[in-house]
Amino acid sequence: MEWAARADHLRGIPRKLVIATIGSFAKTVASLINTTSVHNADTLLRLVRSRPQGIPLITVSNHMSTLDDPVMWGFKGFPIFDTNIARWVLAAQDICFKNPLYSYVFRTGKCIPITRGGGIYQEHMNEALERLNSGEWLHTFPEGKVYQDDEPIRRLKWGTASLIVRAPITPIVLPIIHHGFHEVMPEKYMFGRRPPLPLCNKKINMIIGDPIEFDLPAMSEMAIAQSRNDSFPTFGWPRTSNGLDEAAQRYLYTTISEKIRAAMEKLRCYGKSFLKS
Repeated sequence: MEWAARADHLRGIPRKLVIATIGSFAKTVASLINTTSVHNADTLLRLVRSRPQGIPLITVSNHMSTLDDPVMWGFKGFPIFDTNIARWVLAAQDICFKNPLYSYVFRTGKCIPITRGGGIYQEHMNEALERLNSGEWLHTFPEGKVYQDDEPIRRLKWGTASLIVRAPITPIVLPIIHHGFHEVMPEKYMFGRRPPLPLCNKKINMIIGDPIEFDLPAMSEMAIAQSRNDSFPTFGWPRTSNGLDEAAQRYLYTTISEKIRAAMEKLRCYGKSFLKS
């Protein structure tokens, strides 16, 4: 249903209706029935509203519940009803695209279906690249699944790193850590299942970091040098536009992912000390 994701689909009316409905839900859950506090919100707002024209934005965060997106954007002052600057998000195909109705709603809501375990060169990763090429905002959950235990950030999947490398214009990458969504929508609440509705009177906290800088030319050269004498089982990945073969890509994606993971873990530790104080 890529046609449903186009901005001009039915003159944009379905997108406006879906974004308005989802935005109202997010505002209700984040700001009315629960309390959300955000540290360094100005950085996110500035990059969403007024980053340089044509420069894409990738936000990355931990994943604590099925409500993380869109409720994490429902905090006070965030322009969640603006369809022009609303995020695109990579969404699990087996959860969000189960049937034609779900597919249509999530597509008009600017969601891109991703098959978990489908690899970095699966079909819709090219669509994500097209959104970045248009200078748009994309959100990803690079851990790859929901984790409700408050533990160190796990090894990240390579999908986000590959988008950073393959994007025609290097995106701004902004890390975000949140806490509390596991209480709003616990995975095992009644009979080992999620509650039918979000829970209330919970505290949600978001810590927004600063953009992560990547010297991609230098990192690419290092990846080429390190991969020359190593052999790995190959999956037939094509060379990137800057000539990286599969072995070099593996090194580069690992290096970028670890840098993102380290930034997220630093925010997580800061958030724990911040909450205690």
